[in-house]
Amino acid sequence: MNVDLYDFHLPEHLIAQTPLLDRTGSKLLTVHKETGHIEHHVFSELIDYLEPGDTLVLNDTRVIPARIFGEKLDTGAKMEVLLLKNLGDDRWEGLVKPAKRAKIGTVIQFSDELAATVETEGEMGARVMRFHYNGIFNEILDRLGQMPLPPYIKEQLDDRERYQTVYAKHEGSAAAPTAGLHFTEELLGRIEAKGIQIAYITLHVGLGTFRPMSAERVEDHVMHEEFYSISPETAALIQAARDRGGRIVAVGTTSARTLETIGTRFGDQPIEACSGWTSIFIYPGYTFKLVNALMTNFHLPKSTLVMLVSALAGRETILRAYQEAIEHEYRFFSFGDAMFIY
Repeated sequence: MNVDLYDFHLPEHLIAQTPLLDRTGSKLLTVHKETGHIEHHVFSELIDYLEPGDTLVLNDTRVIPARIFGEKLDTGAKMEVLLLKNLGDDRWEGLVKPAKRAKIGTVIQFSDELAATVETEGEMGARVMRFHYNGIFNEILDRLGQMPLPPYIKEQLDDRERYQTVYAKHEGSAAAPTAGLHFTEELLGRIEAKGIQIAYITLHVGLGTFRPMSAERVEDHVMHEEFYSISPETAALIQAARDRGGRIVAVGTTSARTLETIGTRFGDQPIEACSGWTSIFIYPGYTFKLVNALMTNFHLPKSTLVMLVSALAGRETILRAYQEAIEHEYRFFSFGDAMFIY
């Protein structure tokens, strides 16, 4: 299957640069996956599409200030590092710019209390680095680091919390699960009061978010591994929903990928608390194991995320929905508007 089948023209002015002040004030495009029927709403009306007995699954990962700036110790050349995966023992995988200056053995000095040595080289700027520091690493990172906003957003946020969901809990992501940015505590309270169960899973967003499709054929693309975990409470909620035939509604592609990883892992067996690494790549032809409905933002042309939503609703339906969103001037990407596929 050719990647170009998922291409579309996106006017640059529809790329959202800043978050709306009112989290629930975004537009919401609803798509019925069986009929292809499309409607236009505001995000707060999502609750009208949720039913008692549904289970809403949210990714509670928390973004770390993962972008840090330093200098090569020997030459003073400016360097930028984006931390992506904690490998343990003070070792991290990350992206380094400019990569050609980050050879094995290179020492990058970020401050008097923080430095890193490049241990291995990977593709497209990926490096494994060992950090050396005085004090507590997370506290140092919080002082020195910036939020790792996507490259199309040019300015740092005055309020870091606007790049966090209101339910963010477990630190470890290099990007926010942006579909969740639309929710407020008040809206979540109304959803629970309607009889919808809320379950939390964790998937730390990593390198896959920043990697474009490099293969011409969809089937040849390899996703990067990301860490996930689900608690006993969440496992029980998901199993109960499956037992009674209730809808499992994923908030964001990260939640969807985690749920499908779990569904694949346990098959017909009872779902249990677990953690691990997933590189699942969902594209048309995939049979969903757990996800019945999906709330998500609008994604890049030819991206793995467009392919995921196409697997749920069909490529033609999704491209038609995207075209309608463009005609109605929906905002795209991290701080953009939302779509609900049900």
